[in-house]
Parts: sequence; C-alpha cells; structure tokens
Amino acid sequence: MAETAEPADSAPDSVSAPGLKHLYLVDGSGYIFRAYHKLPPTMSRPDGTPTFAAYGFTNMLLKLLRETSERDGIAVIFDAAGESFRNEIYPEYKANRPEMPEDLAPQIPIVKDAVRAFNIPSIEETGYEADDIIASYVAAARERGVKVTIVSSDKDLMQLVGEDVEMMDPMDGRILGEEAVEKKFGVPPDKVVDVQALWGDSTDNVPGVPGIGQKIAAELIQTYGSIEDLLAHTQDIKQKKRRENLEQYAEQARISKQLVQLRGDMALPRPLADLRAREPETDTLRDFLQDNAFNSIIGRLGLDKDAADEAEESPATAEAHYTLVQDLATLQAWID
Repeated sequence: MAETAEPADSAPDSVSAPGLKHLYLVDGSGYIFRAYHKLPPTMSRPDGTPTFAAYGFTNMLLKLLRETSERDGIAVIFDAAGESFRNEIYPEYKANRPEMPEDLAPQIPIVKDAVRAFNIPSIEETGYEADDIIASYVAAARERGVKVTIVSSDKDLMQLVGEDVEMMDPMDGRILGEEAVEKKFGVPPDKVVDVQALWGDSTDNVPGVPGIGQKIAAELIQTYGSIEDLLAHTQDIKQKKRRENLEQYAEQARISKQLVQLRGDMALPRPLADLRAREPETDTLRDFLQDNAFNSIIGRLGLDKDAADEAEESPATAEAHYTLVQDLATLQAWID
C-alpha cells in the first residue's frame, strides 16, 4: 500500500505545487496490457523470466518522455492488487475478468522498476483503482490551475476531460478533448457516467439496464439530463418494454452509476509537488536496463559504459553506436 498522505482538499502546504504547469498522468496498467499484446513473447532474461511486455512498456515510456518536452510533472499510476471499494457496492464487479496471464505476472515488478529507474513516481493505493487515483490528482490539479494530460485510452477516464484536462492515446499520441468525448458517447464528458450506467459494461461486469445500448442511453440522457431525472419520468417513455425495464431495473441503474463514477476525493498517496519531473540517475537507469538485457535501449540512450569509457580515453575519436537487430521485439522498438 502506498504511503498515506493528506486528502485533496487538505491544507495547501501538503498538496500545493508552485510552478507546476502541465502534469502528465500515465495509466500504467493500460500501458502494461498494450505492451503485452503488442510484442511477441520472445524476450526473457538469462534466468528465464519473460521480459517482452516490460521491454515494450519501457519503450513506450521512453517515447512519451522524448515527445512531451512541455511537461513539468509526471506520474505513472497502477491498479493495486486485490478488490476495490466497488466490490463492497456490488460483489460481482469485475467478477468475469480473466486471471492475469502467467507470462505477464512476473513482469509487473520489472515494469514498476522501469518507472523508478526513470525517476518517475510510481503510485498505487490498496482499495482503489488507478482511475480513482488519476481522478483525485486531476481534481487537485484543477484547483491549482495545473493543466493535465491523461495518457490512456480507457473510456472510463473520459468523464474527467474538460477545461485544462485532456487525454492522449498512448499508441498514436492523438489528443482527445471535450469534442472527441462527445462524439464518442453522444453527450458531454460530465454526462458520460450516466450513459455508462444505463449502457452497462460487460468487461467490468457493470449491469446497466437490459435492452439499453450506448445510442439509446445517450438519447435518454440528452433528453432527461441524468439518471435520476430519467427515472423520475419513466411514465413519459413511450416504448413499453424500455419503460418497464427502466422501472424494474432502476436500482440496478443507480448501482451502475456508483460503479462507473470515478472517485476524485480520495487522499493523495503523494503530494502534488512530488510529481515534478526529474531527470533519471544515469547509473540507476543503466543498471536497470543491463539487469534486464534491454541492450538496444542502452545503445539508443548512449548508456553503454564500456563505449563511454573508451570515448573518454580517446576524446578525439567520434564513435558511433549500433544495435544488432536479431528479434522482432528489438525491430519493433526501432520502428516505434
């Protein structure tokens, strides 16, 4: 469990971040699964531990750092192991999620080591999901006029988009603002939770209301404004079956909204000021890359210690660094 800190609305000294202007919040769990499904399972350490997803994650993180020079704050947020407070509301929440793949589980510690090696805060909190932590940092940043870019493609996080809060797709760098969210859901970001509550989510086992898909949910919320206003006017619904379902599953709709609504009021695991961008320690980063045989990244970053020592001994000699590409993962890294 992460260390306990002051809540988002606590004394300014605990969360203030003077000079912080643009904070990047990376959905680390989403990054991991993107990397896992992107690369072939061909890389491992000499001890046999698979590393292909950790390698892909490290490359994605490095790419983000290189392409976001305007950021002055960054953190990577992970889901903690175990259940969240949502399971107390609805025990079946995420009950149909498959177990983590056997070859991914041993790579999770390596991924978190990668974040620390780049000198980036790695944050998780028992009982909460990464999305709730992100929502709470967004709330704290908004109070202080800090712009936020959420690096994720998770639709649940789209409810946070608004003034000075945007999303970035981790694969193509596409920026999603309020207009893009409304185009996807048919409602503004602040109404997304109502649409999701009616629509449900089979991935997370959010029940929703039977017979109501995304399009109908959007139309209903456009008309009535919220779940509660809709449920208070079910007698106005002309379609008999739809009206009956809304009346029969009204409490299920309310529970669904609790499940999809992100918590933006949790205690910040680390003060906002701790998320300032910092340069990595060269030796720490090199040791991490060497321990996991991420040699192509070492070469790209110019961290080859032997080559550096040689160059220091012969400063007049310009030396080029090359990487031998012998597997698909290394090739994909260069393509990226």
